[in-house]
Order: sequence, then structure tokens, then C-alpha cells
Amino acid sequence: QLQVVESGGGLVQPGGSLRLSCAASTFALEDYAVGWFRQAPGKQREEIACIPYGGTYQNYADSVKGRFTISRDNNKSTMSLQMNSLKAEDRAVYYCGAVGRAAECVITRVKYWGRGAQVTVTS
Repeated sequence: QLQVVESGGGLVQPGGSLRLSCAASTFALEDYAVGWFRQAPGKQREEIACIPYGGTYQNYADSVKGRFTISRDNNKSTMSLQMNSLKAEDRAVYYCGAVGRAAECVITRVKYWGRGAQVTVTS
């Protein structure tokens, strides 16, 4: 049984937008810090956005700051990543993750992962 169901992704032209979503099916997302991560071809998985446990603010990697927005809906136990002004270098597999009652979204502490969604930006 999938614990985190991820949806979204696809192919878009530079400057376009995409939205990724994740829904927790077996646990309450509000009990976790939640984050989005991505892995580009030949590179390590990296954190790009995070909402800490109990936090009302968001943290972003410099590479996506001002273009991407992470959000969560605790009532629906869902989280999303709105990606605007996409660039070719944003091409990667994107993963959502639930970290636990933490102030940061450390990759090694992710307890639940989405299965990943391919995002391709090409003209």
C-alpha cells in the first residue's frame, strides 16, 4: 500500500509552469516536516523546499527561490509544489518527502517518500 501518492510532472517549455502534489494515505501529514527534493541525471538528490514541522514559513534552495512555492493542507493531508518560470536546468525527478517532527528537511531523515515525478523542460 502506497503511503504517499505523488502526482503531477510532465513536459513543459522554458518559462512554463507545473504543479506537483502528494497525498498521505496512512498517516497525518501535519505531524511531519514536509519537503520537496529533486534528482537530476548524474547528480545527487537535493532538497529544494521545506515546511518545518509546526512551521508557517517555507525554506527554499537558492536555485528555486522566487519561482517555486511549497504549500501544505493539513486538513486534507496533502502538499504541493507550484513551479513557475521553469528552466532547462530544472529537469529532474521530483520527490515529496515527510521528515518527522523536525525543523529541517534533511534527506537522510525522510521517513516517507513519494515515488517521484519526472519534470522535463525543453523547447
